[in-house]
Amino acid sequence: MTSLTYRDAGVDIEAGDALVEAIKPLARATDRSGTMGGLGGFGALFDLKAAGFVDPVLVSSTDGVGTKLKLAIDSGIHGTVGQDLVAMCVNDLVVQGAEPLFFLDYFATGKLEVAQARAVIGGIAEGCRIAGCALVGGETAEMPGLYKGGDYDLAGFAVGAAERGALLPRGDIGPGDVLLGLMSSGVHSNGFSLVRRVLAATNLTLAAPAPFAAGGSVAEALLAPTRIYVKPLLAAHRAGLVKAAAHITGGGLPGNLPRVLPEGVVAALDARAWPVPSVFAWLARAGGIAAEEMLRVFNCGVGMVVVVAADRAEEAADLFAAQGETALRIGAIEPGAGAAAVRIDNLGAGWPA
Repeated sequence: MTSLTYRDAGVDIEAGDALVEAIKPLARATDRSGTMGGLGGFGALFDLKAAGFVDPVLVSSTDGVGTKLKLAIDSGIHGTVGQDLVAMCVNDLVVQGAEPLFFLDYFATGKLEVAQARAVIGGIAEGCRIAGCALVGGETAEMPGLYKGGDYDLAGFAVGAAERGALLPRGDIGPGDVLLGLMSSGVHSNGFSLVRRVLAATNLTLAAPAPFAAGGSVAEALLAPTRIYVKPLLAAHRAGLVKAAAHITGGGLPGNLPRVLPEGVVAALDARAWPVPSVFAWLARAGGIAAEEMLRVFNCGVGMVVVVAADRAEEAADLFAAQGETALRIGAIEPGAGAAAVRIDNLGAGWPA
């Protein structure tokens, strides 16, 4: 009988070793205060005291990229979904007042292609750089028979910390507070099963010029990475301006805002108060998607909502502008009854066009 090897079974240990060597410089570039050691150990260490914390509470999150990965795989554009992965985790940390400290990734594929994997992990490292957190480790799993061809999947894990008295949301949210919307970079990383359904229904290929973005292909436009709001939001929080913040992901504005609001209030939004990126107008029109469904599935142009006191709203908007964010007044907190709710006004005919 011929002697079999792991490579015969579809797993290439040498390719895995080559990938680790290829990504070590990417990980080292994300080092920050508190980082201990490097890649290759059985676990990653982090020193909270060295990072400047006195009485910290740890905050953790995990997420993926969803079927946006299918667009990356089919188009061969792998350099941005890693940033999506980081963004989906660290944006969830910062809305709780936490500073992201370190990140780990899980990359699973049927056949490890070093160049493809390095591009993906390069995007992860770039996301960590933007967020100010360290890429301290991860796992690469080659699983022939479970994934086909060049398919791969991603999961991310982030840990952050906040001083015990600085967690969000605060307890003083009430009627009169202002809702500031931080603009998104596009679809971000939610709703891509519906996006792909619309593409199939319109017979629009990924290589075709995007009808909703000038100068790029459909794939390039849709793969714009999720915006990372960590540093601007931390700056506003440390300035005492933020009462609460909501990361607008799956469930949209109606599904995410109530998660950070107390009982007895309504978040009243004006749908005409922010510019809706053209990709959403195209999706609604091409897919015949109702306004309510658009708002339930997509961010529709608002990637983050921040609750601030009315008398500090202008100061907060100026701070966000100085940090490179567009912050628009999109609504206010009103009295309500029972569980926190969201009301979106001015969803007239033609919205979101």
